[in-house]
Amino acid sequence: MINKVTLIGNLGKDPEVRKLENGASVAKFTVATNESYKDKDGNWQSLTDWHDIVAWRNLAEQAERTLKKGSLVFIEGKISHRKYTDSNNIERRVTEIVAQTLKSLDRREGGGNQNSFPSTNDEPSSHVPFDPSPSADDDLPF
Repeated sequence: MINKVTLIGNLGKDPEVRKLENGASVAKFTVATNESYKDKDGNWQSLTDWHDIVAWRNLAEQAERTLKKGSLVFIEGKISHRKYTDSNNIERRVTEIVAQTLKSLDRREGGGNQNSFPSTNDEPSSHVPFDPSPSADDDLPF
């Protein structure tokens, strides 16, 4: 069985990092992912989902050093569901992504391309963007 999540999105706030009594670090932060689609009337709509992320030990320390609000980040991890009782004795449920891999996709000042994702600042390439609209000279049988 597999429980694996891959996210690329932007941090909603700086990571909050705590040290536990046993010395382990834990970081919590939110990541927003965006999706665009056309509605039934042909208008573009944007949908933003917010994900609660938890990173432990070395990943927590890495998040604290390298991430800040607005940072573009790649996260791989697993979905975790837990419940707890709050101070008012109400049972709460939480769904989180427990990070197993964390990579900042932001460009660094004065450095070259730190990731494999092209941007408008990269050299032009022979890559032609995909145009989803059908062409009149399409010879496709479907």
